[in-house]
Amino acid sequence: MREPLTGELVEWADIIFVMEKAQRARLSQRFRRHLNGARVICLNIPDDFEFMDPELIRRLEAVVPRHPP
Repeated sequence: MREPLTGELVEWADIIFVMEKAQRARLSQRFRRHLNGARVICLNIPDDFEFMDPELIRRLEAVVPRHPP
């Protein structure tokens, strides 16, 4: 299920994970005024996986814990 990103969701977040640098750039461009100091972390994982792909889950589990709140 996809939920469109909104300014309200961006304002609510303390940390935002994106998979690719291009996504970080689009997020910063579109929601700059909503970021309010939120950390935006690029995981450098290609965004070409299917939903719940086991390989994607493995990569996320390996990378995300390195970024504490």
